[in-house]
Amino acid sequence: MGEPYYLTTAISYPNGKPHIGHAYEAIAADVIARFQRLMGRDVRFQTGTDEHGLKMAQKARELGQSPQQLADEMASYFIAMCDGLDISYDRFIRTSEPCHHEASRAIWKAMAANGDLYLDRYEGWYSVRDEAYYDESELVEGEGGEKLSPQGTPVEWTVEESWFFRLSSYQDKLLTLFRENPDFIQPESRRNEMIAFVSGGLRDLSISRTSFDWGVKVPGSENHVMYVWVDALTNYITGLGYPDTSGDFAKYWPADLHLIGKDIVRFHTVYWPAFLMSAGLPLPKKVFGHGFLLNRGQKESKSLGNVTDPMTLAETYGVDVLRYFLMREVAFGQDGSYSPEAIVLRSNAELANSFGNLAQRVMSFIAKNCDGQFTASAAPTDEDVTLRAKVQEACRTALPQAFERLAFSVGLESWMQAVFACNAYIDEQAPWALRKTDPERMERVLATLCGCIRDLAIAVSPVTPAASAKVLDALCIPADERTYAALDTDIATGEIRVDNPRPVFPRLDLPEEVA
Repeated sequence: MGEPYYLTTAISYPNGKPHIGHAYEAIAADVIARFQRLMGRDVRFQTGTDEHGLKMAQKARELGQSPQQLADEMASYFIAMCDGLDISYDRFIRTSEPCHHEASRAIWKAMAANGDLYLDRYEGWYSVRDEAYYDESELVEGEGGEKLSPQGTPVEWTVEESWFFRLSSYQDKLLTLFRENPDFIQPESRRNEMIAFVSGGLRDLSISRTSFDWGVKVPGSENHVMYVWVDALTNYITGLGYPDTSGDFAKYWPADLHLIGKDIVRFHTVYWPAFLMSAGLPLPKKVFGHGFLLNRGQKESKSLGNVTDPMTLAETYGVDVLRYFLMREVAFGQDGSYSPEAIVLRSNAELANSFGNLAQRVMSFIAKNCDGQFTASAAPTDEDVTLRAKVQEACRTALPQAFERLAFSVGLESWMQAVFACNAYIDEQAPWALRKTDPERMERVLATLCGCIRDLAIAVSPVTPAASAKVLDALCIPADERTYAALDTDIATGEIRVDNPRPVFPRLDLPEEVA
């Protein structure tokens, strides 16, 4: 196996069913995981659900269920979403698992042993929806004059006994971390936000609650449950076997990438590193806060009636189409927007009419006119060599370099330009005309195109895994020859075989309710 690579998503809060934002993060993470595997790395990919906290307890009470019953039901929807969207996770973690309680208690004890925990009384503003405490200076005024969190959520004044973490003593250490590791927080705009936040001074953090009991019990203070963010963040090491620091933990920690939404960057880049420093554990290498996905430019909300079930989108347009659209349409790290019209337009123009049509034209022509197999004997011309070089540059260099820095739309633009070059080449070379005038040249053209289609299908396979597999199956490419390293060989020099080629990207029509 290659070099280890550990990737995590934020764990989803399951007090409701999955929405498009959950799908967006899961798909992006899966693209990264599949890409890193194709690069030869030994990938560990973890996602899951964050099942404790006051919101879950309140929701369960509303529904007449126990919190565990609600967690079990809701977690099943998130697992189904991941499976339905072809998310190749290695571990789906649930924070209600006994092993997670053990890990959370272990990191608590490690922080306590370092002298960073103390018992006191908490008085301050708390947002149940955000599961977050806010300073008075951070609050904003609502339309009715009420106090709201910076996220616009209701806050309530809370008074209770609480354990505190000495976050204030980590201000200088965190600023040193940000300064010496500029890639630790990405994109740069999020890094600048966190530098400003920490530079403004840190207050000690309340990290336990006594007003409810749905959570991990505090060691030695069983009437307290841990603040949900202590418990939630610990999932990243629970899934590697912590507190056992051998085995998977030794192999994969520290994480190469925590992929999260921009609204929880503070928890992952201020609280989490401080907890790990306190516990004497290595810090993750990178935290990337991606933007929000907007519905026709608007944030989804139940009150607006524009909440989208991602599985409905996948069923309407196809899983690979949805995956491709989200990675192609949005500059990753920024907010992006989607609509049925945009999905159909992008899919038809690029997947159906360009790549899908290219693959089907070439392979069905070979099946019909060459009995499905041949070996080209004519030498390549300058046009053949030039096309191969363009496709190689896109698939072996430009796309991988862009994907390494999470610039998915940039990488896919390079890939698309290579597809366009192939379509221009087939129109110029016209193998259907060469069949009568120069069969040897026809075979060389077809072999060149098959080599390029193979490269294009492998390169885009992290984004469109099922469709790419169908193209590669039709080209009779062995399963162990579908990595980026395999792109260094040119199948156009050997026997070309195609088997039962089928269209992989049908043209889409707008759903009736939209058209």
